[in-house]
Amino acid sequence: MSPAHPYNNDTPYLPEDFDARVVSTIPYYQAFHREVINLVRALPFKPDVWLDTGCGTGALVHKAAEEFPDTRFLLMDPSEGMLEQAKIKLSSLPREQLVFLEPSPTQGFSGITGERPDIITAIQCHHYLSREERVEAIDVCYRLLKDDGIFITFENIRPFTDSGIAIGKNYVRNFQLSLGKEPGDIEKNLARFDVEYFPITVEEHLKLLREAGFKVVELLWYSYMQAGFYCIR
Repeated sequence: MSPAHPYNNDTPYLPEDFDARVVSTIPYYQAFHREVINLVRALPFKPDVWLDTGCGTGALVHKAAEEFPDTRFLLMDPSEGMLEQAKIKLSSLPREQLVFLEPSPTQGFSGITGERPDIITAIQCHHYLSREERVEAIDVCYRLLKDDGIFITFENIRPFTDSGIAIGKNYVRNFQLSLGKEPGDIEKNLARFDVEYFPITVEEHLKLLREAGFKVVELLWYSYMQAGFYCIR
């Protein structure tokens, strides 16, 4: 596995460019946040504490804080630069609603003092990990959650067959071309598959989440080469 990128695991984007570039790179990226919030709205409780690991520029928390004004949000990311961008983006929110944790990847997090989260989200951050690191990251999320707490994750995923991978890549290629990306940049992005990030299949995701101990493991959302899952501790 390649060493961690200084900005956000192995993302090729600077923190200040991330939001603008990611929506033209990953189809339906903005739907990920909407589906997370819709799921949380459907839960039988309102969250008191919500940890967003791999929080990036704070885009998800920015949207969730409007919907859940009484929730306290904990933000963590491997990149100090991303956390600084998140502080800027979220500067209009009440200070007591936000806790910015020290820069850390999920699998390296040592713990939270105080109340345990009702919800942990990990959006497009764990597919950079090796299998062993991914297991560690999931285990950290499981251990941190309250009983009956919810873990929600979206990731790049591996289609089941070589044909599926080829079609999925071509779908992404056409999507990025439609938004004006340069062909050379598109091919560089597609070449990162299995080199800079390491997707696993939906079946492998479900197996790892069940093995972590979650009593409920569900597929939330699936399209081409991205999927979302939720789990109850």
